[in-house]
Amino acid sequence: MTQQETWTTLKVLAWTKDYLTAKGVENARLEAEWLLCAATGLDRVGLYLNFDKPLNDGELASFRAMVARRARREPLQHILGTQEFYGLDFEVSPDVLIPRHDTETLVAEALARRPDALSVLDIGTGSGCIAVALARHLPDATVTAIDISPAALAMARRNAERNGAVVEFLAGSLLAPVAGRRFDLIVSNPPYIPTADIDRLEPEVRDFDPRGALDGGPDGLDVYRTLIPAAPAHLNPAGWFLVEVGIGQAPAVGELFRNCGEYGPVATAADPGGIERVVGAQRKDMP
Repeated sequence: MTQQETWTTLKVLAWTKDYLTAKGVENARLEAEWLLCAATGLDRVGLYLNFDKPLNDGELASFRAMVARRARREPLQHILGTQEFYGLDFEVSPDVLIPRHDTETLVAEALARRPDALSVLDIGTGSGCIAVALARHLPDATVTAIDISPAALAMARRNAERNGAVVEFLAGSLLAPVAGRRFDLIVSNPPYIPTADIDRLEPEVRDFDPRGALDGGPDGLDVYRTLIPAAPAHLNPAGWFLVEVGIGQAPAVGELFRNCGEYGPVATAADPGGIERVVGAQRKDMP
């Protein structure tokens, strides 16, 4: 792509689709459209209404720079700086795991299980997407979110402000920052990729997502083994603990809940692709 040629919207999109496809990018045409929207300030309808319009030098330079980044398999969300999640818009960067639509299943299940929750805890909040979504949908609840990463917490705070949500953010590891406190609802999307599998992930994940948000230990279950027995002490009577899990992990995580002995029957929920994505249980009544 040279600036000497006349590059119309249609010509740019056609060239970029072929180029990104050759680099292994899926949905290359759609991604080319999103990048061109960012470079021109148009929405996708605007692109279609301006197929024959040449890009000016500034638009072309901006677009070329973004395409070069995407060709190196940098995630589209990092290039655009945002990601939609549960109908809300979140800032993202390499400091946090990009919010995935699969994780919306955890939010939906939490709201279904405890629509009356007045106290909510999100462990390992990252971008803050789960905590912010729950805060927006449970306006009477006090929502607390924990992360060990200062950079992630800074972004989560910006995302709460961006989306008009009130969330208490605490720095620390797992449940340590809430010693002595109890909640109606605890949720977590912990690291669950087995260590040996990380190098086989797509480049967008392997090379750009923070490794600490991915690595769940040899079998991916390290954090569940810690959190599941520890969570009941932080649950109010009838409180729920719900976690996101990786593909094929639901039976093993469910067994951890059952073996703990402090929960009722284990529940699971499938994501839109039919994969068991959420596992959880309610705290047994205790004196």
